[in-house]
This record gives sequence, C-alpha cells and structure tokens, in this order.
Amino acid sequence: MTFDPETTTFLIAGPVRIHPRVLRAMSTPSLNHRGDYFHAVVQEVRDLLPVAFGTKGQQVVLTGSGTAGLEAVYSSLVPKDGRTVVVTNGNFGDRSEAIVRRYAPNVTTVRAPWGQGLPVDEVRAALEAGDVRAVCVVHNETSVGLVNDLGAIAPAVRQAGALFLVDGISAVAGIPLPIDRWGVDAVVAGSQKGLAAPAGLALVHLSERAVAALHPGTYYLDLAAHLTSLQKNDTPWTPAVPLFLALREALVLLREEGLERRLERTHRLAEAARAAAGALGLELFPDRRFASDTVTALRNPEGLGDPEVRKVLEREYNVLVQGGQGALVGKIFRLGHMGIADWPDLLVTFAALERVLSKHGRLPRPGAALAEVVARMP
Repeated sequence: MTFDPETTTFLIAGPVRIHPRVLRAMSTPSLNHRGDYFHAVVQEVRDLLPVAFGTKGQQVVLTGSGTAGLEAVYSSLVPKDGRTVVVTNGNFGDRSEAIVRRYAPNVTTVRAPWGQGLPVDEVRAALEAGDVRAVCVVHNETSVGLVNDLGAIAPAVRQAGALFLVDGISAVAGIPLPIDRWGVDAVVAGSQKGLAAPAGLALVHLSERAVAALHPGTYYLDLAAHLTSLQKNDTPWTPAVPLFLALREALVLLREEGLERRLERTHRLAEAARAAAGALGLELFPDRRFASDTVTALRNPEGLGDPEVRKVLEREYNVLVQGGQGALVGKIFRLGHMGIADWPDLLVTFAALERVLSKHGRLPRPGAALAEVVARMP
C-alpha cells in the first residue's frame, strides 16, 4: 500500500486530523481582512475562545505556530529584573528555556531527565530562594508523552508572587487545565493540537495581572498591540485569513461536543492506547504515573527501530504515527490521540501494529491489543 494523505489513519502528535467542515471553511474566496465580514469572524472567534480555555479573560490569536505564541508571551512578560525560573523535562521545556534566555537576563533552569515527572521539590526550592518574577513550564511534554502536574507547584508560584507562564500547546482541549484554580497567568495553545484546526495559529490566554505586566518584546508578536487591535475585532498585521476561518469552525465543533466531553473522550482513548500497548509487550517511555492523555510515547521493541516499525506502518498499512525527537530518535514512537481522534483510529493502528510485530515473531497474543481497545469503547 502506498501512503495516501487523503485516507491515512493519522495519529501523529500534531498536527492532527482535521474535520471536513474545518477544511471546507478554509476554501472561502479571498476576504478583505480589514472589512466588516472578517471583523465579524474575529468577533466570533473571540466569543468562542473561552470554550477552549475553559475560562474568560483576555485572549488573542496570533498568526504563527505555537512557538510564536511562546515567544510572544516570554518576550512580553519575562522580567528585565529579578529571576525567571524555567522547568524542563523534555524537548519543549528545553525550547522554552532557549526562548526565555533571549529575553531574560537572569534565568534559573530546573531540570529533570526526559520522561520523569516534574521536580516539584527543586521548583519549590528555586522559588524559596527569592526574587522570582516568572515561572515558565510546559504542561504537556509531547516529546516524551508526559503531563506535568502543575497543580503541585501552583501554590508555591502564587506564594512567590511570580507570573505563572504555561506552554499549553498540546494540553488545551486535551487535558484538564484549570487556569483560574491554579492561578495561571498566561497559557499558549496551538491550533493544530486539541482544537483540531490547521497548524499556523497560536492562541494566548492572559490574566488581568499578565495584561498589566506586558512590556515591549518582539515587534510582530507584541501582545499589547494585538490586544489593542482586538478591541476593534482587528489584527495589527495581516492575518492568515483562511486559518482564522478554519479556527472558527473548529471552535464551533468543540462547542457542539463540549469541552468536558472532548477531555473525557481523549482520556478514554489514552487509557485504551496504554492498555493495548501493554498487551503487545510495548513499554511506555515516561513514568506511567504521568503518562499524557494526548500523546502515548512507546519504546521501540528491542532490536526494532523506525525502519521496522514506524516506516512499515506508513508504507504497508497507511498508518501514520510519530517518531522520537533529539536523543530519542529511533528509540521511541508516539501516538497522538487528541482533537477529533476516535475509536476507529485506535483499532486500525493497533491492528496494523499486531501485524508488524507478528512478522517479527514479537506478538504475544493475536488480537490482545484490539480486545483491550474494544473493552474500553463506549
């Protein structure tokens, strides 16, 4: 079978599969991005954003990937004086550190090995050392399939009086993120993850405290400029109009499903994926206690790498899953089950995985993985 992007079973860690309604929304003829029609689209998007974030507040949409959203937040909010604490236990935590160091003169990095949970005691110690003005952390580390327990450090961040800046790119609309309860000041989401819209937009939620603390950072990603334009349902620079139209429809789909139902479906898919992988003798890469609900990261079977597993899934079964990043290239593969992913996607993927492992004499019990998925279907 030849890989066909139109019919593939698409379970990478983002971008995710896109609903036909969202695809059709992008096919609208060119619009005047300074005209009344597009201004009405922006107003609708603004009205729908609280559905995704689970709370109201100052929320903006930036033309650019999730990394652009992170740079907008860090450049506009990390302090020019005082310390910034960055927490990392994966590739995207490392990326946050790299961006923050472009803008903050005094950075303390708290590290944990990739795949291990948030180093809560070390974070608290860094905060207790004093003079911390901002804490930057990834909620869901897709590179290792791990979710960080932000609730465990939220009280210490509040006590320190620091801004709580969160990379929620693969968490928003996929993993519970109680922004108000945890006192999060800024959250960045990516359009191409839990929202199941095309890649190319970053969504940013800001608390009142964060808005008051904004200062000039980058020119294009100046959050204050975007907030000012949004008051008129406008954007400071030329937006990616088709992506705004797609995002509007994706948010309508989320509203129709309901955020809680999407979170619950994503959780059930994750539980099924973990159980099915265990039935195949596949080992989770991260500590199971912190396994992500949006991405399942699995170690490659001993002696088998991407050419024998992931590439065969793509070439022979038209199933697309994702490989590892950085030092984990060739050592793990990752299944994304967020957005509009659903039970048929898991059934096809694990049926194909059973065939791949069977051909290498590595299948413990034929049908065991599928049975685990079926047992958890509604």
